[in-house]
Amino acid sequence: MSRLGIRPVRIPQGVKVNVTPTLVQVEGPKGKLQQSYDPTVEIAVKDGAVHVNRKNDSKQAKSFHGLYRQLVNNMVIGVSEGFKRTLVINGVGYRAELQGKLLIMSLGYSTDFAVAVPEGLTVAVEANNQKVSVSGHDRALVGKFASEVRSLRLPEPYKGKGIRYEDEKIRKKVGKTGVK
Repeated sequence: MSRLGIRPVRIPQGVKVNVTPTLVQVEGPKGKLQQSYDPTVEIAVKDGAVHVNRKNDSKQAKSFHGLYRQLVNNMVIGVSEGFKRTLVINGVGYRAELQGKLLIMSLGYSTDFAVAVPEGLTVAVEANNQKVSVSGHDRALVGKFASEVRSLRLPEPYKGKGIRYEDEKIRKKVGKTGVK
């Protein structure tokens, strides 16, 4: 048995879960999410929790068991609490600002980057234009947008300049020393 897949997903107050033979729909105060699933697993709502079971012991069914349980869990957390990723911009002259639905970033190149904020996400710039907070109810969308913004200027190991996640640690290198 999957250690993760056998755990039921508790449904908090204000969240509705609807299961059809091929689709799971979750609706809550922050929005609606839906996920299709493979027929090798069964998803059922009982006693205020979502239970995921597999129909057979094939390798694919075992793989999907834990996967779909975690996807349903992320959907329930997303529509009730939401997800947030914070990016820190480090470098002289590096900054970000929000203009409507565009995130304008000055990252030391000759031109500025303009990144369109996807529908369903909220982006806030704070702390002297050095922090960008990305929040939303879809965990995959929040993570994907944050990684796309981070990839515009990856942190470099000598001075630490670039864009990094707030909880990320950059291992710094010593660099060159004067040769005599």
